[in-house]
Amino acid sequence: MRQILFVLMIGVCGTAVLLRFGFWQLERLDWKEGLIADAAQMIELAPVPLPAAPDPEADRYRPVVVSGAFLTDEVHVLTSTREAGPGFRIITAFITDDGRRIMVDRGYVTEAARNTPRSGHPARVTGNLNWPDDVTSSTPAPDIAANMWFGRDVTAMAAALDTEPVLVIAREDTGDGVTAQPATAAFRNDHLGYAVTWFGLALVWAGMTLYWLWRIRTRKV
Repeated sequence: MRQILFVLMIGVCGTAVLLRFGFWQLERLDWKEGLIADAAQMIELAPVPLPAAPDPEADRYRPVVVSGAFLTDEVHVLTSTREAGPGFRIITAFITDDGRRIMVDRGYVTEAARNTPRSGHPARVTGNLNWPDDVTSSTPAPDIAANMWFGRDVTAMAAALDTEPVLVIAREDTGDGVTAQPATAAFRNDHLGYAVTWFGLALVWAGMTLYWLWRIRTRKV
């Protein structure tokens, strides 16, 4: 009897823990879907002038319009597209009509066009503010000498370009052969898959517990 109670306790506790992880992932799924919906709604708002002090939380994805001129200072962020393959995002310093230095994510160029000279010129850019989360603990540090970056780190790019830590992702092409890659409400959302995995493990754990109990009973018969 003691052995049966021990197995039953292990089985119930293990199954409960695994189920809790599964339900937690469903909660995270609801949270992430809410973020995606909020971002999609923000992206579709009418553009406004650039805020004096953009907030990474309140102003993420906010549509803005800036008028001024592109400078020649830029950083190149390694990326790829399904259509054209590997290439680089061109992040360029931009000086607004009122003298603010910010950054504009102009979009994509192929590897061959990476070092094509792009002269500064006046422009009016409509785009979305963003503080991308491209950089993780596994992202290599940028090769400053080669001007090769592996993720859009707004703070680090701003230091390299001597600008405010403000990035506008252009909605439309801004010339010089750069193809705009507008901001989208695209978040990594693997929570449903994780939930299914935890629920599957809970089912296996419960099945193994029942099998173990059955083996105990058959040995005693």
